Amino acid sequence: MNSNASKTGFWFLGFGVFLIICGVAGYLSNPAAAKTALMSGGTFGLLSAGWGAWMVKGGRRGPYIAAFLTTLLLCAAFTWRSYEGWKSVMAGEDKLFAASLISTMLVASITSIIVLIRRRSAFFSN
Repeated sequence: MNSNASKTGFWFLGFGVFLIICGVAGYLSNPAAAKTALMSGGTFGLLSAGWGAWMVKGGRRGPYIAAFLTTLLLCAAFTWRSYEGWKSVMAGEDKLFAASLISTMLVASITSIIVLIRRRSAFFSN
């Protein structure tokens, strides 16, 4: 297995764990209103970790494309949620933790897309 493909797999395993931790943190910050944080962090965290495990096990195009599309979807969702969160903070609402957490998740997702783009040849070479 290509070293860069394996490194990318371990990156996505870590990214998945990160998303799960963020989902738990979001939920714990406001259990009454943040159940979706736990569900989405857990779901997308497990998916991302799954793509990473598949990459480590030798998966080529399938896990790469799945990770790319999933992470692109996360970037779109986190961009929208970050915007809404910071808009709420600017309006005086107590949403600083949520806005910061979602923005951190956005940065991690963008970084993950960059990792995939830089290491794409490990998944598409013969």
